[in-house]
Amino acid sequence: MHGTGMAGWMWVWPLLVVAALVVLAVLVVRAVGAGPQPGGRRSARQILDERYARGEIDEEEYQRRRDSLD
Repeated sequence: MHGTGMAGWMWVWPLLVVAALVVLAVLVVRAVGAGPQPGGRRSARQILDERYARGEIDEEEYQRRRDSLD
């Protein structure tokens, strides 16, 4: 009598490999899509807002530069 205990689980490994490949593909697509779009340019105001949000400039500097853009 042959045991079928291991043979019953043989289909799990290919499914795990396919699932891992799908997850990897989704992560790659999200990473590539997160970058700047080709030909897309950010406005000076967007760049200024980002610098302020990152803490690169203080509120006084932000207000002064924003006023000069308007």
